[in-house]
Amino acid sequence: MAAMTPTAPDTAPEAGVRTDRPAAPVRKPRRRPRVWRGLVLGLGGAYFLVPLIASFVFTVHTPGQGVSFAAYTELLGAEGFLSSLTLSLGLAAATIALSLLLAVPALVAVRIGAPRLRPVIEVLCTLPLVVPPIALVTGVSTVLRWGPDHLARTPLYQTFLAVQNEDFPVVLVLAYTVMALPFVYRSLDAGLRAVDVPTLVEAARNCGASRTYVMVRVILPNLRSSLAGAAFLTLALVLGEFTVASLLGFRPFAVWIVSISGAQARMSVAVSLLSLLVTWALLLVLSRAGTTPTGAPAPRTSRRTSRRTFRKES
Repeated sequence: MAAMTPTAPDTAPEAGVRTDRPAAPVRKPRRRPRVWRGLVLGLGGAYFLVPLIASFVFTVHTPGQGVSFAAYTELLGAEGFLSSLTLSLGLAAATIALSLLLAVPALVAVRIGAPRLRPVIEVLCTLPLVVPPIALVTGVSTVLRWGPDHLARTPLYQTFLAVQNEDFPVVLVLAYTVMALPFVYRSLDAGLRAVDVPTLVEAARNCGASRTYVMVRVILPNLRSSLAGAAFLTLALVLGEFTVASLLGFRPFAVWIVSISGAQARMSVAVSLLSLLVTWALLLVLSRAGTTPTGAPAPRTSRRTSRRTFRKES
């Protein structure tokens, strides 16, 4: 029995070995100095703000005459200001609507039914980044010349005239839509990757929802941030585009600013500053529309109901 009884292991310390060793000190992580962060942020802010401040001083300060806000007070009465700004905003709204109407159904259909076609759609949508605007406008102007040369006696000739109407040039909307496709695609593709679209569509279809209902009430609310981002970039592109509109002979806001820069330099700089402010304001509105408020406190009724339910269950 003594042989079968397990004995405790010999845990006696060996001779000359110390058992009261102090624990190794724990190294605290080094805190990165915040000075570099402030320096980088300060340099970035100065890079953007110093030119704007210098431009504002140029518009209000006249050497030998002091400070005057005449460049801003005379702006609303300037010839072509309101008409060009309204035209650019209308072109931006039409371009946003057309680009989203083309891109959203196509990307959703590829995501659900044909994932293998995604590289093809990506190449087609990003191709306008390779083509310079001067080449694009050259091709558009060449196509527009076909009207008087080849289609003068056909019903399509009136269509060629309609798309070149100076009050609202549809040809600019088509050109801007092509130019905005890369930005719209990147924004929507990022949103679709973050959402399990096939599962949402299958669940909605099993509940009896139609395809239109699935697109409007299921998919689009989950892509709200992506849609807002695509609208940002398209709006900024249309308001600042000059090459295509100038070479085609139209006069939106960017072309109007350049046209008055030679005769009224201070007013043109003032208009540029105001256009930046208007663009930022519109982008803030779109960003607010593309985000949902989070962290809002729940109503008292729901909290009371949840507490009562928890007490009953317990």
